[in-house]
Amino acid sequence: MVANSHHLPKRPLGSTGAMVSMIGLGGYHIGSRKLSMKEAVELIQAAIDNGITFLDNSWDYYDGESERRVGKALKDGYREKAFVMTKIDGRSRKEADKQLDESLTRLDCGHIDLLQHHEVIRFEDADRIFAEDGAMQTFLKAQREGKIRYIGFTGHKDPHIHLYMLETAERNGFRFDAVQMPLNPMDAHFRSFGKLVLPKLVEADIAVLGMKSMADGVLLKSGLVTPQECLRYALSLRTSTVITGIGNRDLLDQALEVARNFEPMTHEEKDELLAKTAKAAAGGAYELFKTSQHHDSTAEHPEWLGEDPARVLALAAE
Repeated sequence: MVANSHHLPKRPLGSTGAMVSMIGLGGYHIGSRKLSMKEAVELIQAAIDNGITFLDNSWDYYDGESERRVGKALKDGYREKAFVMTKIDGRSRKEADKQLDESLTRLDCGHIDLLQHHEVIRFEDADRIFAEDGAMQTFLKAQREGKIRYIGFTGHKDPHIHLYMLETAERNGFRFDAVQMPLNPMDAHFRSFGKLVLPKLVEADIAVLGMKSMADGVLLKSGLVTPQECLRYALSLRTSTVITGIGNRDLLDQALEVARNFEPMTHEEKDELLAKTAKAAAGGAYELFKTSQHHDSTAEHPEWLGEDPARVLALAAE
């Protein structure tokens, strides 16, 4: 593949002043055991060489292997070309401190451009994050110390939880720089982040980070949409970047082709696509991240949140 980065457009990251590639490299697939360290590093560097600057990641992906691979890929001058994002799961300050330190060590890239509260999928997550001893204290301290630049949060379960997180932030005098959420042709029909959350973010000039444009390929099983349609739909919304899973060079080429040839969908094209997906999308049948625990990694590992089970049980018994 010949590097051709000047043809990959960038978009503003909300009101931060930063510019990021309109396509982001998903961090989960980069850590897959299907890829060797060498293959993953080469794939990350190829993405950057071709203009993808936004690198998604998380503290919990493959026990930190995704972050380690990005850290290695960012050597030899690649750090200056990349916008590095990662996420942590800790809700308490103590757990968030621990996880952030581990992420900084693995990434070994000087600083993290965007740190996000990961998997805000419960209403109580917002209250814990903004508590006096909550994870937000870790984020703010890290920002003051220059360890991170911007602050955001992610979630995939219910748009009303996103709205509550934004309301909780406002009550605490805080404004997020970025918010990550599912955006795809079926989201519009069921618990729609696109209809309920996206307009609030655009109005506040908070960066919109799209994800799950194909729901890890599940949407494609409907036979109603193509990968190109899914990416183009999400890119046609008011997104700063659309993060997509890229586990091999073919998928990288596919994402680059869509971005380089991108033209926003017309109203007629959107209407036609949404009409085609309406019946299949009912009840969230193809959006398992909304309707099941299949994608809820913190549900399987509540210890990541930093909860004290003994204290919870003691309070319940009083």
